[in-house]
Amino acid sequence: MSLPSHERKRPPFLTRFPFYYGWVVVAVAFVTLALGVNARTSFSLLFPPLLDGFGWDRGVTAAAFSIGFLASTLYAPFSGALMDRYGPRVVLTLGVVLVSAGMAGATFIERVWHLYLTLGVLVVGGSFFVSYFGHSLFLPNWFVRRRGLAIGIAFSGVGIFSIFFFPVMQHVIDAVSWREACWILAGTLCVFLIPLNVIFQRRHPSDLNLQPDGDAASDETEGGSAQPSNIVDPDWVAIEWTVTRALRTSRFW
Repeated sequence: MSLPSHERKRPPFLTRFPFYYGWVVVAVAFVTLALGVNARTSFSLLFPPLLDGFGWDRGVTAAAFSIGFLASTLYAPFSGALMDRYGPRVVLTLGVVLVSAGMAGATFIERVWHLYLTLGVLVVGGSFFVSYFGHSLFLPNWFVRRRGLAIGIAFSGVGIFSIFFFPVMQHVIDAVSWREACWILAGTLCVFLIPLNVIFQRRHPSDLNLQPDGDAASDETEGGSAQPSNIVDPDWVAIEWTVTRALRTSRFW
């Protein structure tokens, strides 16, 4: 099956790195996860000023976070299909736009349902596309032997960045207001994450005529040795799975 036209485009500068391009993919994922996931958890810092400003019940206000996760379950079935059809540049950009729109929209909150729509459905729910799940749909394509290391580095961006992110955001909330903090975060997401992902992110090394782990293409045939495979049970993989057949297995349950 041929790749979509937007995946076949290979800007020359993307193939001129002195190291394997997969590490560029990891670096962009590191930054995207750092900002995207922490934007979602910033709700914990916005929670106290929301309570003070609107006087809503704690349970009613906190429900926005739960509603966001419920929304993410609705996004889940479509995220994989979108990734297969359009690749990470479109999917991750969609997530950034949703989270940024939610952060900006939160500054106009007047009623509880506004809170649920902005910080819930858009921010918490939309972050699903730029979170661990969204990146798990394409990061494993780039590595086989060093897959654990690569994904571990990418995912560590969330914890490392939170050390600096939350104190800075809390300072802005205390010094100015929570609304300005939301505007700043919305702008930061758009300015940094959209260009990074649109320019540098790719779904598969073959999009740039590369092999996983940076191996040479000839490695597949020289000496009759195949590239490393992560398949543990070939017989299991060879089965043509359907929902009905999967439901009959203990592994599924």
